[in-house]
Amino acid sequence: MTAPEEGERLAVLTQLEDWLEVPMRVLGFVWLGLLVLEFTRGLSPLLEALGTAIWIIFILDFVLRLALAPNKKRYLGQNWLSALSLLVPALRVFRAARAIRVLRVSRAARGIRLVRVVGSVNRGMRALGRSMGRRGLGYVVALTILVTVAGAAGMHTFEQELSYPAALWWTAMIMTTMGSEYWPATTEGRMLCLLLALYAFTVFGYVTASLASFFIGRDAEHNEGEIAGQAAIEALRADIADLRSEVRALRGGRKA
Repeated sequence: MTAPEEGERLAVLTQLEDWLEVPMRVLGFVWLGLLVLEFTRGLSPLLEALGTAIWIIFILDFVLRLALAPNKKRYLGQNWLSALSLLVPALRVFRAARAIRVLRVSRAARGIRLVRVVGSVNRGMRALGRSMGRRGLGYVVALTILVTVAGAAGMHTFEQELSYPAALWWTAMIMTTMGSEYWPATTEGRMLCLLLALYAFTVFGYVTASLASFFIGRDAEHNEGEIAGQAAIEALRADIADLRSEVRALRGGRKA
């Protein structure tokens, strides 16, 4: 592919992403919500049809982006999790086949659910990242809530003895790095627990630093605080500037 052709494809791909950004963002949140609802209460025929329609839209969007991507191997390498999560729902479409029925009642079905949870959370994270341009504390809190709700749904479907409220409490304890007396018994539940714990340890340091910065800033606002705030630093700079002016005036007087 020549450089001009690659540039044209990049321009078309960028324009396409601009057009589809908001609709795909909304569908990403709806898709994640349907997954949580399916794992906790089940879907009605209408909601199942809605989920299938969204899945088809995601496939068309992925195929179109792949066709326009100048470097298809790189695109697949960067979006392999999205591609895998889009393949999994196909098993539900062809569930009339005997092999699929066997797969649904086998242990591999839990592995498929794990892929769906991780893939749907990944899509939800991307949608949230596009919705919130600034990656600050608000983004981290919203992302943690998203991961907690979806992770609890996955844990509920893997660990049958856990109700969804109990799974939500358990996941919240994992998010705060406090842990719980219950530990998953299934392999898929343990893998999900590991992913949640890795996320929690990664985010916990950032949240702790943000809270510490907030309280330090509150302390620095007071004149009697042990830490100098921005106002105190500015006042110190003004005093230094006045002192320099006085020194220059004294030097000028001596020369005269």
